[in-house]
Amino acid sequence: MAIKNQESGTTLRNRLSRGIVLAIRLLMEQGAPDEKSLDKVAFVVLALDKISESVDLSATAWEKRDYWVKADAFRMEWEWAIGSSKRVKEALFSKDWTQIATELITVAQKLHKVQISPNNRIGEPWVGAYAALLKQNK
Repeated sequence: MAIKNQESGTTLRNRLSRGIVLAIRLLMEQGAPDEKSLDKVAFVVLALDKISESVDLSATAWEKRDYWVKADAFRMEWEWAIGSSKRVKEALFSKDWTQIATELITVAQKLHKVQISPNNRIGEPWVGAYAALLKQNK
């Protein structure tokens, strides 16, 4: 028996967006990159990939109901996510921290409306993300 995901696409995108913003905020507060930085950047890559998947699932559902214009507009709104994910991943694998910073600033600008309270309960969803990304790209 398969377990169904109870989280809607919107909830997933909101949760991942908050995690991305928090990871970027913490990375920008750091002086120099360290081992934990790899996890945070990898989390951004994985989260952007998940967001892209959820956008496609939502848009496909709308297309089945003949909401073509809404589906296309929604895809265009989130189109940046997959490109950013690829560029951040390439920079991460080459450990080009200047390029990583540039790309993360672009991602942060796209997610500028995302608010995170100081008492957030996001935790550290990026722990182990670099190892997961390496495993995924074998």
